[in-house]
Amino acid sequence: MNKPYTIRYLSSAQKDLIAIFEYISKDNPTAAISHLERFDKAISQLPLNPLLGVIPNDKRLKKLGYRMLIVGKYLVFYVVKGQTVQIRRIIHGARRYNFLL
Repeated sequence: MNKPYTIRYLSSAQKDLIAIFEYISKDNPTAAISHLERFDKAISQLPLNPLLGVIPNDKRLKKLGYRMLIVGKYLVFYVVKGQTVQIRRIIHGARRYNFLL
């Protein structure tokens, strides 16, 4: 059996999660917790299946090795480096994201 990959959240992704949680919890704390659980459930699949996410259409992101998980209305951008999955950004899917990464 292959050794599971390690998940590493970059500080930008950690800040994204905090911002998402704070924004949603202003109106609905229960929904904010639910969103965090959905992110956790999706991302927790990556150690055993790091290529689970789709390759973005953006040529630059594709060239840089980005993949993305779609979690509800949010996109989790990550890169596989060696045996580590780097979670780089988590943003709302309606945002233009190429300048963020």
